[in-house]
Amino acid sequence: MTPEPSCKDEARIGQKNGIVRQWARRGTRPRQPADQRYENAWLFGAICPARGKAAGLALPFIGTASMQLHIEEISRCVVRGAHAVVLLDRAGWHTTDKLKLPRNISLIFLPSRAPELNPVENVWQFLRANWLSNTVFDGIDHIIDAACSAWNKLAALPDTIRSIGLRKWAHTGLCL
Repeated sequence: MTPEPSCKDEARIGQKNGIVRQWARRGTRPRQPADQRYENAWLFGAICPARGKAAGLALPFIGTASMQLHIEEISRCVVRGAHAVVLLDRAGWHTTDKLKLPRNISLIFLPSRAPELNPVENVWQFLRANWLSNTVFDGIDHIIDAACSAWNKLAALPDTIRSIGLRKWAHTGLCL
C-alpha cells in the first residue's frame, strides 16, 4: 500500500471575521467592513501536499459527529490502493474513541501546543487573506457558501496546495 501524507484541521469562519491589509492611495484610509454579530460555521480541511489535493467540509457545528463526517470525506478522496496518514492536533473530537476510522486512514497526533507543525494552519491564513477577510456575512448560509467557495478555489490550485503544505523536514521523497 502506498502511503499518502495528509494534514487536517478546522477553522472558525464567521461574522466576527478578520481584517487584512489592503492597498490604498497614500493619505487615504480604505473602508473595511466589520461585523459585531457572532454567528459562525466551521471549515474542516485536509490537504495532501504531495498530490496537491484537498478534502473539506463546511459545517454549522463542531465535535465528534463533524469529525466523523470529515474523516469519511478524506477517506473518499484517498487514491485507490493508498493509505492516508493524517497529521492532526489533539482536539477532543480528534482523539475520541468514538471515531470509526476507515481502513484507508491512520491518524498521527502532533505534539500539544505546536500548531506550526501542521501545514493546514497556513491554509487558513491563505484562505482568509485571499477570499474570506473584509466581508460582512448575512447569516449562516452566507458563511457556509463563502467557506465552500474559498475551499473550492483552493482545491482548484494544486501548485498552491503544494507550496503551502510541503515541508522540507517532512518530505518523504515518495512520488505519488
